[in-house]
Parts: sequence; structure tokens; C-alpha cells
Amino acid sequence: MFDVIIAGCGPTGAVLAAELRLHDVRVLVLEQDTEPASYVRIVGLHIRSLELLAMRGLLDRVREHGRQRPAGGFFAAIDKPAPEGLDSAHAYLLGIPQPVLVRLLEEHASQLGARIRRGCAVTGVVQDDEGVTVELADGVRLRARYLVGCDGAHSTMRALLGVGFPGEPSRHDTLMGEMELDAPREEIAARTREVRETYQRFSLRPVGGGVYSVVVPAAGVSDRAQPPTIEDFRRELHAIAGTDFGVHSPRWLSRFGDATRLVDRYRVGRVLLAGDAAHIHPPTGGQGLNLGMQDAFNLGWKLAAQVRGWTPDPLLDTYQAERHPVAADVLDNTRAQMELHSTEPGPRAVRRLLTELMDFDVVNRYLIEKVTAIDIRYDLGAGPADLLGRRLRDLDVRQGRLYDLLHRGRGLLLDRTRGLTVGGWSDRVDLLADPTVALDVPGVLLRPDGHVAWIGDDQHDLDDHLTRWFGTPTA
Repeated sequence: MFDVIIAGCGPTGAVLAAELRLHDVRVLVLEQDTEPASYVRIVGLHIRSLELLAMRGLLDRVREHGRQRPAGGFFAAIDKPAPEGLDSAHAYLLGIPQPVLVRLLEEHASQLGARIRRGCAVTGVVQDDEGVTVELADGVRLRARYLVGCDGAHSTMRALLGVGFPGEPSRHDTLMGEMELDAPREEIAARTREVRETYQRFSLRPVGGGVYSVVVPAAGVSDRAQPPTIEDFRRELHAIAGTDFGVHSPRWLSRFGDATRLVDRYRVGRVLLAGDAAHIHPPTGGQGLNLGMQDAFNLGWKLAAQVRGWTPDPLLDTYQAERHPVAADVLDNTRAQMELHSTEPGPRAVRRLLTELMDFDVVNRYLIEKVTAIDIRYDLGAGPADLLGRRLRDLDVRQGRLYDLLHRGRGLLLDRTRGLTVGGWSDRVDLLADPTVALDVPGVLLRPDGHVAWIGDDQHDLDDHLTRWFGTPTA
């Protein structure tokens, strides 16, 4: 019997498996695909995801496979530079091939002891008071205390649970792929600039070796189970740009829509949902993969605490309480961005107005912080709104960098008074007594995901919050 079975080994599932293994939870990951995806799609890791990778000592390993670019121009592809002085030591976008990212995260989970099985499709789930029975397509049955569905937008877990998935169906399709173009580079660049004055969802971007990333709006909504053909790309390019640029030799082709949906519940008994299994939205702003990974970082330590018996059930319920509003906000900002991509006169007028407003630093900063998820504040009760419930940046500390102290996925008490202690929670929470830390408060308790759970200098109050987040102290 496993402690946790995870259905799906994309970025969300791999991150969750690693987070659970940091706490010695017995994890099995089931992936229905027999081989990793062969196509090379470039994805962008936003600031908050980079911070979380740094907290686990993974950022350097991931960064060497990606390309950095400034953290600007995300919102509705309005070309504005990143505001100066973003509150992060990792204020950039990292572009990385998705198969490479998945491989690195999967290797990390495996190195920590997670078991990963490919070619395993889940077809049935039955849960009781003690655990969950998972049935596979080949008839094999597996048993675990908890099950987490990280199996994507067409989630089998979500369907088996009967969880509501309200929202809007797709209204527009967009074709995306990588292929070679015969047209001269100068002609491609000039025509792309001209077309993008009207069609913001259109782009031709060189990726090297004569290959381009091609994104072009489609005329209608099609069955996404059927991948597009090169002829589909030629037809849509002709319709919008007046030429197909001589496209040929595709590496990979896909289509995506702008369906926007969010589950009613992230948890049904002993089964939970994360990533695209819980929420889908248009890719504008590049938030989807990041949102799923951040779900996993929020859920992992809480589910581990439940499995290990550290805390009562309410801690696990904070997963939905914290992440559902975040997903709802992402859905809303992607809805707004899609409207700003419209070719209709009204939305184009709003886009022009917003473009002017983004010249104000406060507007530009607000939108960048929203898309990159560094504006998130969980409602953890009364306290300074500028710190409690928010993530803490990667500060300089006496022992180096703050995030280096979070590699083990434990809590951390930063004590500037040198009078506080973690006492009976020392098996779950580390202590750094450092009066030189650049904070305006005497003490800060960080959760394993880097969010501030407590502020103050009163030991009794601290003990109450240690119990709330990390359970009963060890004698």
C-alpha cells in the first residue's frame, strides 16, 4: 500500500511527488503515456515558479537548460518593459522546452524516492474510510491512503469523481506548432509586425536552424482530439497574412482553445485535484503550467502532514481555501486578456487605453505582479497586509540566502530577537536566529512554501501558530 498515488506525471504531478518525498511519504506516480512527449514546446516559468524552484535547490539545474528574458510584455502581449525593482531576486522569465522541464522534475522526484510507472491508465476509483482503491486499464488494483489527480484538462480523475467543472466552452481556436519556413527572414519579420497590428494572437518566431514557432488564429472551433495538419496552417496563414510563408517540415502541431473552467471542489474525501485537472483557461500570459506547479507546492507539505499524522484534517482543507481563489483570479485575468486580443472596435479601443495606462508604473507593476503570481496573499487572519500571508523574497541571511534554508521542505522561523524557539516542533521547523536579516519585524514564521504564517515576538502566540500549521509538538 502506498501513502499517495498521483495520476499524471506532468510538471504538477512530478513536483507534487518530490514535495511528498521530502517528508518520506510513499509515493507512486501513474502516467498513462508510455513515453514522454516527443514534441518540443517552449514554456515560460514566471517569477513565483522560479522562486519555488530556488527554495528546493532546483533553479540552477533548470536554468542551465533555459533562456532568460525580461519579465515584461506578458499582459495581453502589450509590449511594455518590466517595471524596475520588482520584489524578487529572480525577476525574469525563463523559457525552457517543456519535455526538458518535465524530465528534470521527474528525475528530481525519482532521486528522492518516488516510484513512476508509465503506460498505466486509471479507469476506476473507489474510496472508503481507510483509503482509495485505484483500478488500472489492465485490471490491476492498487491501494493508497490518498489519490491526487494531476492528469490534465481532460482529467479522468475529475470525471470519475463527478466534480462539477463550470465555466465557458471554447469560442476561438488557435493553431500552434514548429516548422520550417521558406520565405526570407526579413519578409517574415515585416509581415508579422504588420499582421500583429490587428491580430494579437498571431506570431512567427524563429527558434533556430530555419525553424519557426508559428501561432495563428483559426477560423472556427474544432475537435481538439484531432491534431491540425500542415494544410490547416497554410489555409489560416493565407487567410490572415495573405501568404503561407512556405511552411513545411513540421516538428509538431497542436491546437488550443479558450475554454475557461474551474472545478467546484479541489477535494472529495481522500481524492484531490491539482493543475489542469482543476482549472483550464486560455494560455495568454503563460500562466497555466505555473499555476499547476504552484498548486503542487501548496498541497505537498499539507498532504504530507496529513499522512504523517502531524496535523488535523483542517490543514488539508486550506489547500482549496487558498488555491481556488488564486485560480479564479487567473481565469478572470485571462478572460480579460482574451478580450483585449479581439479585433472588434470596442476591445481594440480598450486595448489602446490600457496601453496608455501601462505607462504608469503602478499599473504596469500591478499587472506584472498578477501574471507572475508574486502578488498572492493568502487570508491567514489579522496581521500586516503587506507581509502576513504573502511570500517572502529570497533575502540575504547570515548563512547565505534565505531560500537555501528551505531545500528540505520544512518550516523556518526567522528570529531577529534571539529569544524565540521552535521547541517541540524542531523535527518539522528550522530556526535561524539572525538579527541582521533585512526585516522590519522581530520574528517571522515561514511555511514550507515560503509564505509568512506568523509575525511577532511573543513565544506563546508563536506556539499557537506552530500548532496550527505544524501540529502537536513532539515531547
